Amino acid sequence: MTMNNLGKSLVRMRSFTGSVKMVAVRMQFTLYLVLLLNIYNSFVSALYFHIGETEKKCFIEEIPDETMIIGNYRTQLYDKQKEEYLPATQGLGMFVEVKDPDEKVILSRQYGSEGRFIFTSHTPGEHQICLHSNSSKFALFAGGMLRVHLDIQVGEHTNNYAEIAAKDKLTELQLRVRQLMEQVDQVQKEQNYQRYREERFRQTSESTNQRVLWWSIVQTLILVAIGFWQMRHLKSFFEAKKLV
Repeated sequence: MTMNNLGKSLVRMRSFTGSVKMVAVRMQFTLYLVLLLNIYNSFVSALYFHIGETEKKCFIEEIPDETMIIGNYRTQLYDKQKEEYLPATQGLGMFVEVKDPDEKVILSRQYGSEGRFIFTSHTPGEHQICLHSNSSKFALFAGGMLRVHLDIQVGEHTNNYAEIAAKDKLTELQLRVRQLMEQVDQVQKEQNYQRYREERFRQTSESTNQRVLWWSIVQTLILVAIGFWQMRHLKSFFEAKKLV
Protein backbone atom coordinates (compact mmCIF):
# COMPACT_ATOMS: atom_id res chain seq x y z
CA MET A 1 0.00 0.00 0.00
CA THR A 2 2.87 2.32 0.77
CA MET A 3 4.51 1.70 -2.61
CA ASN A 4 1.20 2.26 -4.40
CA ASN A 5 0.65 5.55 -2.59
CA LEU A 6 4.20 6.62 -3.40
CA GLY A 7 3.66 5.80 -7.07
CA LYS A 8 0.44 7.75 -7.18
CA SER A 9 2.16 10.72 -5.54
CA LEU A 10 4.93 10.66 -8.15
CA VAL A 11 2.38 10.55 -10.96
CA ARG A 12 0.54 13.52 -9.46
CA MET A 13 3.78 15.48 -9.07
CA ARG A 14 4.72 14.81 -12.69
CA SER A 15 1.25 15.88 -13.82
CA PHE A 16 1.47 19.04 -11.70
CA THR A 17 4.96 19.82 -13.08
CA GLY A 18 3.67 19.40 -16.63
CA SER A 19 0.76 21.74 -15.94
CA VAL A 20 3.11 24.35 -14.49
CA LYS A 21 5.33 24.12 -17.60
CA MET A 22 2.29 24.54 -19.88
CA VAL A 23 1.16 27.62 -17.92
CA ALA A 24 4.68 29.08 -18.11
CA VAL A 25 4.81 28.51 -21.88
CA ARG A 26 1.40 30.15 -22.32
CA MET A 27 2.43 33.16 -20.20
CA GLN A 28 5.66 33.52 -22.18
CA PHE A 29 3.73 33.37 -25.46
CA THR A 30 1.28 36.00 -24.15
CA LEU A 31 4.15 38.30 -23.14
CA TYR A 32 5.74 37.95 -26.59
CA LEU A 33 2.39 38.71 -28.22
CA VAL A 34 1.87 41.82 -26.08
CA LEU A 35 5.42 42.97 -26.86
CA LEU A 36 4.88 42.54 -30.60
CA LEU A 37 1.60 44.47 -30.42
CA ASN A 38 3.29 47.31 -28.54
CA ILE A 39 6.09 47.47 -31.12
CA TYR A 40 3.53 47.49 -33.93
CA ASN A 41 1.49 50.25 -32.31
CA SER A 42 4.62 52.35 -31.74
CA PHE A 43 5.24 52.45 -35.50
CA VAL A 44 1.61 52.91 -36.55
CA SER A 45 0.65 56.55 -36.13
CA ALA A 46 -1.92 56.92 -38.92
CA LEU A 47 -5.50 57.77 -38.07
CA TYR A 48 -8.57 59.36 -39.57
CA PHE A 49 -11.28 61.61 -38.19
CA HIS A 50 -14.39 63.47 -39.33
CA ILE A 51 -14.98 67.21 -39.20
CA GLY A 52 -17.95 69.42 -39.97
CA GLU A 53 -18.16 72.81 -41.67
CA THR A 54 -17.06 75.00 -38.75
CA GLU A 55 -15.29 72.33 -36.74
CA LYS A 56 -11.61 72.29 -35.84
CA LYS A 57 -9.67 69.23 -34.74
CA CYS A 58 -6.56 69.58 -32.59
CA PHE A 59 -4.01 67.01 -31.50
CA ILE A 60 -1.35 67.16 -28.79
CA GLU A 61 2.12 65.76 -29.47
CA GLU A 62 4.86 65.65 -26.85
CA ILE A 63 7.98 66.50 -28.85
CA PRO A 64 11.60 67.04 -27.76
CA ASP A 65 13.44 70.14 -28.91
CA GLU A 66 15.16 70.34 -32.30
CA THR A 67 13.03 67.52 -33.71
CA MET A 68 11.53 67.39 -37.20
CA ILE A 69 7.86 66.50 -37.59
CA ILE A 70 6.20 65.56 -40.88
CA GLY A 71 2.44 65.31 -41.24
CA ASN A 72 0.81 63.73 -44.29
CA TYR A 73 -2.91 64.04 -44.81
CA ARG A 74 -5.60 63.45 -47.42
CA THR A 75 -9.29 64.32 -47.39
CA GLN A 76 -12.41 62.49 -48.53
CA LEU A 77 -15.95 63.76 -49.07
CA TYR A 78 -19.04 61.70 -48.35
CA ASP A 79 -21.06 60.89 -51.47
CA LYS A 80 -24.72 60.46 -50.50
CA GLN A 81 -25.61 58.72 -53.77
CA LYS A 82 -22.85 56.09 -53.52
CA GLU A 83 -22.98 56.15 -49.70
CA GLU A 84 -19.21 56.14 -49.36
CA TYR A 85 -16.29 58.51 -48.96
CA LEU A 86 -14.57 59.61 -52.18
CA PRO A 87 -11.39 61.65 -52.72
CA ALA A 88 -12.03 65.37 -52.25
CA THR A 89 -11.86 67.84 -55.11
CA GLN A 90 -8.88 70.10 -55.63
CA GLY A 91 -10.89 73.19 -54.67
CA LEU A 92 -11.16 72.05 -51.07
CA GLY A 93 -8.26 73.09 -48.85
CA MET A 94 -7.07 72.42 -45.33
CA PHE A 95 -5.68 75.01 -42.94
CA VAL A 96 -2.94 73.78 -40.60
CA GLU A 97 -1.84 75.62 -37.47
CA VAL A 98 0.86 74.48 -35.04
CA LYS A 99 1.59 76.04 -31.64
CA ASP A 100 4.50 75.31 -29.33
CA PRO A 101 4.19 74.84 -25.53
CA ASP A 102 4.42 78.65 -25.10
CA GLU A 103 1.34 79.12 -27.36
CA LYS A 104 3.57 80.61 -30.04
CA VAL A 105 2.46 79.90 -33.61
CA ILE A 106 5.28 78.14 -35.47
CA LEU A 107 3.25 77.09 -38.51
CA SER A 108 0.13 78.63 -40.02
CA ARG A 109 -0.55 77.78 -43.63
CA GLN A 110 -3.28 76.68 -46.00
CA TYR A 111 -2.78 73.55 -48.08
CA GLY A 112 -4.77 71.64 -50.67
CA SER A 113 -7.10 68.69 -50.23
CA GLU A 114 -4.05 66.45 -49.93
CA GLY A 115 -0.62 67.47 -48.82
CA ARG A 116 2.23 67.48 -46.33
CA PHE A 117 3.27 69.93 -43.62
CA ILE A 118 6.72 70.04 -42.02
CA PHE A 119 7.99 71.89 -38.97
CA THR A 120 10.83 71.67 -36.45
CA SER A 121 10.32 72.02 -32.72
CA HIS A 122 12.54 74.49 -30.86
CA THR A 123 10.96 74.12 -27.41
CA PRO A 124 10.39 70.75 -25.71
CA GLY A 125 6.87 69.98 -24.59
CA GLU A 126 3.32 69.58 -25.83
CA HIS A 127 2.76 70.94 -29.34
CA GLN A 128 -0.78 71.59 -30.55
CA ILE A 129 -1.57 70.64 -34.15
CA CYS A 130 -4.92 71.91 -35.43
CA LEU A 131 -6.61 71.29 -38.78
CA HIS A 132 -9.78 72.71 -40.29
CA SER A 133 -11.12 73.26 -43.78
CA ASN A 134 -11.37 76.56 -45.59
CA SER A 135 -14.92 77.72 -44.85
CA SER A 136 -15.21 79.78 -48.05
CA LYS A 137 -15.29 76.66 -50.22
CA PHE A 138 -17.18 74.39 -47.87
CA ALA A 139 -20.30 74.81 -50.01
CA LEU A 140 -18.82 72.11 -52.23
CA PHE A 141 -20.31 69.48 -49.97
CA ALA A 142 -23.09 71.59 -48.40
CA GLY A 143 -22.75 70.76 -44.75
CA GLY A 144 -21.63 67.16 -45.23
CA MET A 145 -18.90 65.42 -43.32
CA LEU A 146 -15.27 65.46 -44.34
CA ARG A 147 -12.98 62.53 -43.52
CA VAL A 148 -9.33 63.42 -42.96
CA HIS A 149 -6.61 60.77 -42.94
CA LEU A 150 -3.60 61.97 -40.95
CA ASP A 151 -0.18 60.40 -40.47
CA ILE A 152 2.30 62.16 -38.13
CA GLN A 153 5.96 61.11 -38.16
CA VAL A 154 8.37 62.31 -35.49
CA GLY A 155 12.16 62.32 -35.35
CA GLU A 156 14.14 59.77 -37.30
CA HIS A 157 10.92 58.20 -38.64
CA THR A 158 10.68 61.18 -40.97
CA ASN A 159 13.74 60.02 -42.92
CA ASN A 160 13.36 58.08 -46.15
CA TYR A 161 16.40 55.83 -45.95
CA ALA A 162 15.89 54.42 -49.43
CA GLU A 163 16.27 57.91 -50.92
CA ILE A 164 19.22 58.66 -48.64
CA ALA A 165 21.01 55.48 -49.73
CA ALA A 166 20.40 56.24 -53.41
CA LYS A 167 21.46 59.88 -53.09
CA ASP A 168 24.64 59.34 -51.04
CA LYS A 169 25.43 55.94 -52.63
CA LEU A 170 25.62 54.16 -49.30
CA THR A 171 26.12 50.46 -48.82
CA GLU A 172 23.70 48.47 -46.71
CA LEU A 173 26.14 48.49 -43.78
CA GLN A 174 26.75 52.24 -44.04
CA LEU A 175 23.01 52.91 -44.23
CA ARG A 176 22.41 50.73 -41.18
CA VAL A 177 25.13 52.55 -39.22
CA ARG A 178 23.64 55.91 -40.18
CA GLN A 179 20.18 54.74 -39.17
CA LEU A 180 21.49 53.55 -35.79
CA MET A 181 23.28 56.85 -35.20
CA GLU A 182 20.10 58.81 -35.87
CA GLN A 183 18.14 56.49 -33.60
CA VAL A 184 20.69 57.04 -30.82
CA ASP A 185 20.42 60.78 -31.36
CA GLN A 186 16.63 60.57 -31.11
CA VAL A 187 16.88 58.50 -27.92
CA GLN A 188 19.19 61.13 -26.45
CA LYS A 189 16.68 63.85 -27.29
CA GLU A 190 13.93 61.83 -25.63
CA GLN A 191 16.09 61.40 -22.53
CA ASN A 192 16.78 65.14 -22.40
CA TYR A 193 13.06 65.80 -22.71
CA GLN A 194 12.29 63.39 -19.87
CA ARG A 195 14.89 65.17 -17.72
CA TYR A 196 13.25 68.46 -18.60
CA ARG A 197 9.84 67.11 -17.58
CA GLU A 198 11.28 65.71 -14.35
CA GLU A 199 12.85 69.06 -13.51
CA ARG A 200 9.60 70.92 -14.14
CA PHE A 201 7.67 68.41 -12.04
CA ARG A 202 10.20 68.79 -9.22
CA GLN A 203 9.91 72.58 -9.36
CA THR A 204 6.12 72.33 -9.28
CA SER A 205 6.25 69.91 -6.32
CA GLU A 206 8.64 72.14 -4.38
CA SER A 207 6.51 75.21 -5.08
CA THR A 208 3.36 73.37 -3.97
CA ASN A 209 5.03 72.12 -0.78
CA GLN A 210 6.27 75.61 0.02
CA ARG A 211 2.80 77.09 -0.46
CA VAL A 212 1.26 74.40 1.74
CA LEU A 213 3.87 75.11 4.44
CA TRP A 214 3.21 78.87 4.40
CA TRP A 215 -0.55 78.29 4.41
CA SER A 216 -0.19 76.05 7.48
CA ILE A 217 1.89 78.73 9.22
CA VAL A 218 -0.71 81.39 8.39
CA GLN A 219 -3.52 79.16 9.69
CA THR A 220 -1.60 78.56 12.94
CA LEU A 221 -0.99 82.30 13.42
CA ILE A 222 -4.67 83.02 12.78
CA LEU A 223 -5.77 80.40 15.33
CA VAL A 224 -3.32 81.76 17.93
CA ALA A 225 -4.52 85.32 17.32
CA ILE A 226 -8.19 84.27 17.61
CA GLY A 227 -7.48 82.36 20.83
CA PHE A 228 -5.63 85.33 22.33
CA TRP A 229 -8.51 87.66 21.34
CA GLN A 230 -11.07 85.32 22.90
CA MET A 231 -9.11 85.16 26.15
CA ARG A 232 -8.86 88.95 26.30
CA HIS A 233 -12.56 89.30 25.53
CA LEU A 234 -13.57 86.79 28.23
CA LYS A 235 -11.30 88.49 30.76
CA SER A 236 -12.84 91.88 29.98
CA PHE A 237 -16.34 90.35 30.26
CA PHE A 238 -15.63 88.81 33.66
CA GLU A 239 -14.04 92.02 34.94
CA ALA A 240 -17.07 94.03 33.78
CA LYS A 241 -19.41 91.62 35.60
CA LYS A 242 -17.09 91.76 38.64
CA LEU A 243 -16.73 88.01 38.58
CA VAL A 244 -12.94 88.20 38.81
